[in-house]
Amino acid sequence: MQVTETLNEGLKRGYSIVVSAAELDEKVTAKLVEAQPEVELKGFRKGKVPMPLLKKQFGQRLMGEAMQEAIDGAMNKHFEDSGDRPALQPEIKMTNDDWKEGDDINVDMSYEALPVVPEIDLSVIAVEKLVVKADDASVDEALASLAETAQDFETKDGAAEDKDQVVIDFLGKVDGEAFEGGAAEDYPLALGTGSFIPGFEEQLIGVKAGDEKNVEVKFPEEYGAENLAGKDAVFEVKVKEVKAPKAAEINDELATKFGAEDLDGLKGQIRERLEAEYTGAARQVMKRAMLDKLDDLVSFDLPPSLVEAEAGQIAHQLWHEENPDVQGHDHDPVVPTDEHNKLAERRVRLGLLLAELGQKAEVEVSEAEMTQAIMNQARQYPGQERQFFDYVRENPQMQQQMRAPIFEDKVIDHIAEKAEVTEKEISKDDLQKAVEALDDE
Repeated sequence: MQVTETLNEGLKRGYSIVVSAAELDEKVTAKLVEAQPEVELKGFRKGKVPMPLLKKQFGQRLMGEAMQEAIDGAMNKHFEDSGDRPALQPEIKMTNDDWKEGDDINVDMSYEALPVVPEIDLSVIAVEKLVVKADDASVDEALASLAETAQDFETKDGAAEDKDQVVIDFLGKVDGEAFEGGAAEDYPLALGTGSFIPGFEEQLIGVKAGDEKNVEVKFPEEYGAENLAGKDAVFEVKVKEVKAPKAAEINDELATKFGAEDLDGLKGQIRERLEAEYTGAARQVMKRAMLDKLDDLVSFDLPPSLVEAEAGQIAHQLWHEENPDVQGHDHDPVVPTDEHNKLAERRVRLGLLLAELGQKAEVEVSEAEMTQAIMNQARQYPGQERQFFDYVRENPQMQQQMRAPIFEDKVIDHIAEKAEVTEKEISKDDLQKAVEALDDE
């Protein structure tokens, strides 16, 4: 086997690889020798088929396999000897298209090598770790919000207003005929929730107990029942009761509804939850500051293919955020701007740097951490958790997508251990401003 360098510009590499016919024949023969004891042909006992006959019968079939193994072996040896790590899968092309048995194989291999990432003294990095305590006012505010979610309704005199609840009997008809699922009795409907057909709830504002009213609506074109989609309908409504919302009292009874022993216990839970949220937000602020410092400290060549792919992904994602009505990907190509390319360079540079730091620090994502991450995401699919779990376990690409942020967070923790981290206590409002500033950058 002969390997000749044809390109060495920046991170771009090119090589011409020649695998001799003798090497191929040797590989084919080795495969036949291995299989010979189990081969049985007419006129020969098992394991006694002569090698020339085996070559004639099976040599051509094994040649393709031998060629692939030879090329793979040449690639692996090259990377082992050179120390290069390809940024993406190397491009392999056989150049002698008129190849026939007995000829050498000529192959061109090209790739972009991953750069050498310079060493960094992490101790020179100085960042602030923002600390926010949950004050009594924040706890009381969260407690009041909880009380609203546990609100009840009490009967009132007078007309129904937005946010009130009306208890109604109704019968829906299309073209004068009642339809399945269009009737109910003593139905409690909270006005303003949008839980009924568009336009239904608005027409009940102002009704009183004992009123009867025909509510005229039009089913949406995309309505689930095809026989009703786009149809005009009339609902005969009888109002039986009007109720006003009443916030739950903030007391021990409310606390037990949320799994706490008493009100003090519920306040303690709220305080812990708020401070956990503050800690998570503060971590994002510190992480951004840390990445900014790292970005200023390092500079090295980047594989153009990785930057190009990242810029394309950024541009595509932002385009969809600006065009939320377009769900598919059959739109015109999105051309990355200079801003997209600049952001892509930062992401690729920091990604390579964190990967290098993590490898040197022997950072690993455990099976337990992966399982927990999969289970957390599976909760987004109620009733299909098992199917999602199995899907991820059978999909290496999906596993890598989930492993990457866990690995990155663990590397950030490693950097924080080596860096100079100073705690700074601030208010909730100042933390909010710091988080909002991240989105503006």
